[in-house]
This record gives sequence, C-alpha cells and structure tokens, in this order.
Amino acid sequence: MKPTILCAFFLTACVSSGKYDALQKQLDDTKATLSGRVSDLEGQIKAKDQQIAAAKAQSEQDADKIKQLEAERARLEADLANTVKDKAALKSSADELQKALSESNKRKAEADKRIAEMKQLLASLKSVIDAGKLKVKIVDGRMVLELPSDVLFASGSADLAPAGLTTIQQVTTALLTLQRKLQVEGHTDNVPIHNQRFPSNWALGAARAITIVNTMVAAGMNPVQLSAASYGQYKPVAANDTDAGRAQNRRIEIVIVPDLSMLPGFDELSKQLGS
Repeated sequence: MKPTILCAFFLTACVSSGKYDALQKQLDDTKATLSGRVSDLEGQIKAKDQQIAAAKAQSEQDADKIKQLEAERARLEADLANTVKDKAALKSSADELQKALSESNKRKAEADKRIAEMKQLLASLKSVIDAGKLKVKIVDGRMVLELPSDVLFASGSADLAPAGLTTIQQVTTALLTLQRKLQVEGHTDNVPIHNQRFPSNWALGAARAITIVNTMVAAGMNPVQLSAASYGQYKPVAANDTDAGRAQNRRIEIVIVPDLSMLPGFDELSKQLGS
C-alpha cells in the first residue's frame, strides 16, 4: 500500500472516531437531559397524583359534609314546620282561652249584676217578708216569691182581699226595677172544687194567677214581662193530710224566670237551633 493512501485512510478513521465521540457525548448529554426531564415530569406527575388523591379525599369529605348539612337542613325544615304548626295551634288555643276568659268575665259580670239585683230586691221586700206575708226561696235554680193564698184570697175565691191587694202592690213596686221575665203560678191544696166558676182546682189556680198578673200590670209592671200558669193541686210543698199542710199548698208563686242567654254554651246551642 502506498503511504499516501494509508495516510488518507488513517485520517478518515481519526475523523470518524472524533465525530463518534462527539455524537456519543451529545447522545449522553441528551439522555441525561431527557432522564432529568423524565425524572422531573415523573415527580410533577406524582405530585399531581397526590394532589388529585388529596382533592378526591377532600371531595369525599365534602360530599359527606354536604349530606350531613342536607340532613340537618331537612331536620331544621321539619322543626320549622312543626314550630309554625305549634305556633298556629298555640295562637288558636290562646285565642280560644282569651275568648273563654272574656266570656267568663262577661258571665261573672252578669252574675254579679244579678246577685246585686237579688240583694236589692230582698232589701225592698224586707218589710213584707218580716210581716210574714212573703217568703223568698230558691227552687230548681230559680228565685221564687211565695205568697200564701189565704193572705190574698178568701176560700174558694179568685178576688183579692184588701190586704192581699196591698201586698201585691208592695211586691210589684219592688219588682219594677227587675228587668226579668216573671211567671205567676197558682197552686191549690187537694180539696176538690167544682162549681160554675171553677170546675176544678186547675181553674181556681189559673184564675188566681191571672188576678195577680192583672193587679201587677195595674201597679205598673210591663205586661210583656208577665205570664200566668196553674199547677192546681199537683205541685204541693207539704202533705195534704193536715190543715197546716194544706194551707202551705194554697199559695201564689212569682217565679223569676232564668235568662237562658246567660248560660254557658247558649250561643253554640242557639246557632245549632238556627235562632
């Protein structure tokens, strides 16, 4: 081989080796750079994975918290609904209690007024009561003025005696201030009567009651307040087997009729009856 050719060969070989080393180094440097980049990216990915995991865990916690809050909100809404309902019921009860209290106060005021009227009436009748011409009693919750018929009428008669007329006029004067309904009731003993004017004790009791009513009207009593009734012998206050007992049964009763509108529940009853 010629020297020139050998020299060229070796020169070519030398250049190729240097270029290779450079390329190798460049490759190694690139690999190192890429390796670092990969490592860095892997680190970033790992960090992101951790962040994602943390966010996911937080999201699950938030979801649980949201469920808890929603359940608590539902409970509060139910409590609110019940509270509103209870408040409405309480207000209704309070209104009813207030109405009942007002009604009770009204009833009490009326009762106090009636009691005051009765006391005033008793005071006005004191002289007649003390004279033994009148008794005041309570029968079946009603105030009753009882006058013995023997003081008012002759036996078998429905015409007032002078003393009886005076007594009825005195009683009427005391009753004029009482704005109440009055029923005059005629009662007899069980001794039968049968004549042209009075065919029965019913008729005698009725005639005497009507006589008292007419006398009271003449003394100033409003006729609208008065009614007459007869019980004859059928409502005795004593046994009829003695003179004293029969005398007690012969009587006129002036009954102060209760005002039903003052009774509890009257308004409801009135509505039911369409009054």
